[in-house]
Amino acid sequence: MTQETRSFERVNKIIEKYEGKRSALIAILQEVQEEYRYLPEEILTYVATAMDISPATVYGVATFYAQFSLAPKGKYVIKICDGTACHVRGSSVLQEALEKKLGFSKDKTTTDDLLFTLEMVSCLGACGLAPVMMVNDQVYGQVTAQMVDEIIDEIIKKEGVAL
Repeated sequence: MTQETRSFERVNKIIEKYEGKRSALIAILQEVQEEYRYLPEEILTYVATAMDISPATVYGVATFYAQFSLAPKGKYVIKICDGTACHVRGSSVLQEALEKKLGFSKDKTTTDDLLFTLEMVSCLGACGLAPVMMVNDQVYGQVTAQMVDEIIDEIIKKEGVAL
């Protein structure tokens, strides 16, 4: 088995699960992204070849839907709601706290160790809890800058890493 074959083995299993059906392209890309935490360019090309679809079509689907990312994401994706209710109640303070703690900036939204990614989103659908922050699937309401520090410290402790 060649190195390339081994590196695409997981992708092959996902494609086989959907019997390589073109109608399953979005589901396939969702599972591939779940596996890699983003959609590497070489994987998109491989999916296109394996499914006999043009690379442009696969790339078009991957770039059309906001759920897909072509850049590596951290193990912990932090989403800060910046909808009206959250914005008015201080979501920018949460963003600033994360920028200070993890070194995020306008141009840098993922930590070098790929542990954290910051995403500002339009709405998380929990306006009554504003300001709201999500870490992966965990929702935190009425978040303060101090809570941001505590949440991040807890994750760092759990992961056994140092800042």
